[in-house]
Amino acid sequence: MAALKLILLAAFLFLFNFTANSTALPTSFIKTSCKITTYPQVCVTSLSVYAPTIKRSPQQLAQTALSVSLDRAQSAHTFITKLNKFKGLKSREYAALKDCLEEMSETVDRINKSVKELTRMGSSRGKDVQWHMSNIQTWMSAAITNENSCADGFAGRALNGRIKSSIRARVTHVTQVTSNALALINQFPAKH
Repeated sequence: MAALKLILLAAFLFLFNFTANSTALPTSFIKTSCKITTYPQVCVTSLSVYAPTIKRSPQQLAQTALSVSLDRAQSAHTFITKLNKFKGLKSREYAALKDCLEEMSETVDRINKSVKELTRMGSSRGKDVQWHMSNIQTWMSAAITNENSCADGFAGRALNGRIKSSIRARVTHVTQVTSNALALINQFPAKH
């Protein structure tokens, strides 16, 4: 009986260790990959949940980073849309929200184009890869510019308050994940 318990315990420990190591490998790949980004902790936090899908694939890492950026941009766009419907805001707040909404709409469009372009890139080689990557880099850089323009629209003391802090917090996070996605994309052709 004691021998059976010992065998079962050994089997359990083996399976636990195997499972822990199999999920640790993709997570360590993500951590290593995120070191080249501007916001490595945000990168690891936003991508680690997808480790089983990413595994150790640079293409899947880039695709997932773009998808996370798109998801966060869409979420921020939805949030700003709801804020834009509030009554009783100052005219400058309405104007800043309207501009920000337009900027975030363009951001969503450009990141979405980047996701599709990376998918179209598929098994391309040589100059085709460079062409696809150039498109993605241009669109992602434009998305970051739009995100910064949105946040800048709330500069100054006249717009201090909950609207400004809410927008800036969300848009800053979108900018961080977008910047990280661009950094990971920039590393991808070397590994492709």
